[in-house]
Amino acid sequence: MNESSTAESAIARARTPVARRASAERSAPALRANAGTWSVLGAAVLWGTTGTAATFAPRSASSLAIGAAAMGIGGIALFLGARRAALRLITTRAGGRALWLGAGFVVAYPLAFYTSMADAGVAVGVTLSIGAAPIAAALIERFRHGRRLTRRWVATVAIALLGAALLGTGRAELAHHMQLLVGVILALTAACCYAGYTVAASDIIARSASSRATVGALFGLGSLVLIPILLITGSTLLTSSRGILVAGYLGLIPMTIGYVLFGHGLRTTTARDATLLSLLEPAVAAALAALVAHQHLSPLGWLGLGLVLASVLLQTRSNQRGATNAPAAAP
Repeated sequence: MNESSTAESAIARARTPVARRASAERSAPALRANAGTWSVLGAAVLWGTTGTAATFAPRSASSLAIGAAAMGIGGIALFLGARRAALRLITTRAGGRALWLGAGFVVAYPLAFYTSMADAGVAVGVTLSIGAAPIAAALIERFRHGRRLTRRWVATVAIALLGAALLGTGRAELAHHMQLLVGVILALTAACCYAGYTVAASDIIARSASSRATVGALFGLGSLVLIPILLITGSTLLTSSRGILVAGYLGLIPMTIGYVLFGHGLRTTTARDATLLSLLEPAVAAALAALVAHQHLSPLGWLGLGLVLASVLLQTRSNQRGATNAPAAAP
């Protein structure tokens, strides 16, 4: 081997680690975005089990008690999982007003959400509560941070809302009109609360707080109000073994694990995109209701389920493409 080839080989070996590092830096945003997207989708799947799980509670258990149990027990578990960091976030006021506003939304959300399902039915309650949340989150971010709404996002939301509407009409059993109206109003209230605490959590995480501390602080503060509500309204729920199992499942699985995943996803996913991805929840709820609870789903309902899944897939691909095209951080 001559001197020139030896020199070229040495230069190539020297460049290889640099090239690998540059390639890794370019792919890192895409990997983080993928992890965030799948974390939010995993949370949505777990949340989709709540409606079916709630049907196993004793019939005389109030919707307020079920909602307070789900978020109250989950809030305690989330706080204990990050107790030092969460307590520091609360006592140092590092979360600002967003922490207290978000905690207020955490308290109001389950009470409105579970009561809306009791009044308007699981289909209408879940569909409106989750379906309207991306619009509410996008409008909040638009006015607070000036984030523009892209045509792709608007088209994806339109597909998802059409699917959610078909899904709701495909499963809804409409009762008295006044009760339905109250349920619809509560569902829209729940949507605004869900968007509110999602944006609040996203803002706190953007201030360099960890996702575990943020979620633990928000839901821990919320549990201070929800647990007393559970004790006042939950005598039927807490005095039967089936009620305790339902409350434990709702609080520890979809709420605790689901919001740990959701908080992780908010590190790389905007609040409006996270709420859009969580539209997978009513699709999961519909499928489980048909398969487990044996609730009939019409052909229109199945079409709506397919449209919701298509919108989630489009948003997932959009997030991955945006992360891939993002500029790499300077070394």
